[in-house]
Amino acid sequence: MIAKIGRGSNIYGALNYNLSKIHQNAGTILHLNNMFETPSGEYTTPQLLSSFMANLAANKKTEKTAIHISLNPDPIDIISDENYVRIAEEYMRKMGYSDQPYVVFRHNDIDRSHIHIVSTTVDKNGIKISDVFEKRRSMEICRNIEKKYNLAGADEKKSFNESLTFQPVDHTKGNIKSQISAVVRYISKYYYFQSLGSYNALLSLFNIAVEPIKKEYNGDVKEGLMYFALDKNGEKVTNPFKASLFGKQAGLLALQTHFIKSKELAAETKEKSKNIIAQAISIARSEKDFKEYLIDHGINLVIRRNDQGRLYGISFIDHNSRNVFNGSHLGKEFSANSFNALFSSSQSPIVVEYIDDSQKKDTSKQSRSANYSLHPLFDFMINNGSVFSDWGLLDQLLLHGITEDPEEHLFEFNMKKKRKRKR
Repeated sequence: MIAKIGRGSNIYGALNYNLSKIHQNAGTILHLNNMFETPSGEYTTPQLLSSFMANLAANKKTEKTAIHISLNPDPIDIISDENYVRIAEEYMRKMGYSDQPYVVFRHNDIDRSHIHIVSTTVDKNGIKISDVFEKRRSMEICRNIEKKYNLAGADEKKSFNESLTFQPVDHTKGNIKSQISAVVRYISKYYYFQSLGSYNALLSLFNIAVEPIKKEYNGDVKEGLMYFALDKNGEKVTNPFKASLFGKQAGLLALQTHFIKSKELAAETKEKSKNIIAQAISIARSEKDFKEYLIDHGINLVIRRNDQGRLYGISFIDHNSRNVFNGSHLGKEFSANSFNALFSSSQSPIVVEYIDDSQKKDTSKQSRSANYSLHPLFDFMINNGSVFSDWGLLDQLLLHGITEDPEEHLFEFNMKKKRKRKR
């Protein structure tokens, strides 16, 4: 079992995210510890938050008052709800949180079930719960729980390169090649994009850009791709890296196949994204309002402007359906020219009709891309960062509490390697 501990200041976002899983029938509340309970057993985010308010009000100087823990057993382990609660209670007791208010959620939205625990790092007297040797203590507790409940063991001693999985590239930390590789080798497994432009929009969330290249070799023209790291303003800050350095998944041929696959979208998937964007257009009074509305509804906006400030490209990254759409993919009214007019104070607002969700007809047929739960890529980390530039860096999404633990992906990867070695 692997435990991942995330800290931040946005406890509301962590609670709201976990409740969203319940609303999507992908999760449930297993246990409440020292928290107010409702007669119906159903909860809203404010109702859960109320149990933390006394601790938060007593806080003296702790900045990161929220803690979000993910306990991830091996996929082969079958754990009952009752044992999940016992495991959570034992883990929190040994970590020093037995008297704290906390809520335990079970998630079933990926191939293996796992639990999330949301609590506060501040006790009732406003003092921070000790985090001394937290990582070491957590690992020891997990090993003891594995033995006690006869669970499969997991090795949490990962190499530096492995620990980079699904993190935005930070060009100031060095090892750029490994950072880029950790993203581009796997991102196409989780998101659908129809063109190189859409792929670039998605990669911009991770401070990465890709460009096509052509070279003549023995009379033949060879095509390929080059990858770059970006700074927070979307500017290239490294020399190019050949796609071949990152495996065939990052190469042009594999991506062209992925483009074709991504175009095979169900009409419902596309229409749901269009409907959210149309609602944002009808409600927003500024570009800032427009972006914030989309972020609140799980969509990142990536805008490209020329030196004169004119908008010439726009992409929508819908984390609900895991699809990336250029504006032109959605229709003329969502094109870059339309939004350039919308965001110009000299122009009248664009009127786009949208269908109210309550008026939509239910359908029993859904395609493989009509999965509207957020992917675990944005499922865990709690971050209360600042809004960045139009490149829509990852922090824009994390700002609103839609986050995730990269180690959950690494866990699955390590388990696959372990099974291969046994063969």
